[in-house]
Amino acid sequence: MFQKILIANRGEIALRVICACRDLGIKTVAVYSEADRNSLHVRFADEAVCIGPAKSALSYLNIPSVISAAEITNVQAIHPGYGFLSENADFAEVCETSGIKFIGPSPEVTRLMGLKQRAREVMKAHGVPILPGSEGILRDAEEGLEVAAEIGYPVILKASAGGGGRGMRVVREPEELPKLFIQASQEAGSSFSCADIYVEKFIERPRHIEFQVIADHHGDVEVLFERECSVQRRHQKLIEEAPSPVLKPEVREATMKAIKDAFEAIGYTNAGTVEFLMDTDGSLFFIEVNARIQVEHPVTEFITGVDLVKTQIRVAAGEKLADILDRPIVMRGHAIECRINAEHPETFTPSPGRIKAMNVPGGIGIRVDTAAYVDGVIPPYYDSMIAKLIAHGSNREEAIARLLRALDLFVVEGIHTSIPLHQRILKDQAFRDAEIDTHYIQRFLEKSKKAVYED
Repeated sequence: MFQKILIANRGEIALRVICACRDLGIKTVAVYSEADRNSLHVRFADEAVCIGPAKSALSYLNIPSVISAAEITNVQAIHPGYGFLSENADFAEVCETSGIKFIGPSPEVTRLMGLKQRAREVMKAHGVPILPGSEGILRDAEEGLEVAAEIGYPVILKASAGGGGRGMRVVREPEELPKLFIQASQEAGSSFSCADIYVEKFIERPRHIEFQVIADHHGDVEVLFERECSVQRRHQKLIEEAPSPVLKPEVREATMKAIKDAFEAIGYTNAGTVEFLMDTDGSLFFIEVNARIQVEHPVTEFITGVDLVKTQIRVAAGEKLADILDRPIVMRGHAIECRINAEHPETFTPSPGRIKAMNVPGGIGIRVDTAAYVDGVIPPYYDSMIAKLIAHGSNREEAIARLLRALDLFVVEGIHTSIPLHQRILKDQAFRDAEIDTHYIQRFLEKSKKAVYED
């Protein structure tokens, strides 16, 4: 087992990794930017190293600075968390070259999964269902028109190296495609330094379903069921739950088997998430693989009893999954997570600043992952998420009830947060009836505005 691990991240995920390391008796090293000097992950790590100014490019994304911190503190491994360098194959390669274990997939697999069109090809070859689309990268808009005519409109143009909604354009008519192809390609090039574009069938009202995977270095792959992440705004998830309230058991089992076969074939190791779109008839279609731990991993931990971060560390240290899990994994109840963001709940404008008062809820079935505290400052330089509130119940109804109770007790003063928005969503009948898809939040906000106007 490792003696010391550096956490190449910040905020709640850095604290989450510190907690897992403490459980395992492992010392930790925090890295931080000048803006995070007073952060809790700095306070609770055994050692801390400042790696640069506030801007991510000069600190948390600065590979030489992170590696230097690892070398001077003599760590054996680096946990990248999510975001920042977590899916950077070059960083994983530098870690490997420097004799430091990267707690994640190999550089080769990370690089393969980062190219979405290549990932589609690999998944398709092993029986994972994919959306109809181009067989590879589009040479130009003319080829895009040919493929679109074959699979039928609407279609969506996607950046091969993309994510977060960048480099994506929905095309509903043939005459729109040439212009949107140029836009998507230019945006992909500026965002990911790769202008490659592919095209696939566009589903009008999809649900977002993802499967959690953990794999060891001995060829064993476990798929820990699914999460539903359909409540999104501008491709950013707001609420996640496990299991999906609508996925059919036979579809779940078939998909888990296909994923297991594919991941065994490519030699995947450590944690990963396989994302799908679900059509209105319940069919699943592969989107991409996120080769890292996800923000929403706590809902899977609640329903399986598996500590995913500790498992990541133990797998990276060479342990076998059979020894780590040592029991059949079954689903227990239902879990739902709200992402609490530092933003205005109606305008969604960022709300950085100092927290003047704070009360974190507790009670049976409630978990809060946060690095926020009274008198702490939420800086304007990073993601707006300040906490994750997770509820677990024997069923979905109980999880919703516990989550609403916890939201009522969750107090953050001094900045705006998304707590009021989550309270309204959880009381919405469409959400309670699980009548959701990736466009749900747009309909919900429009309905809310209409209700205010009519009042």
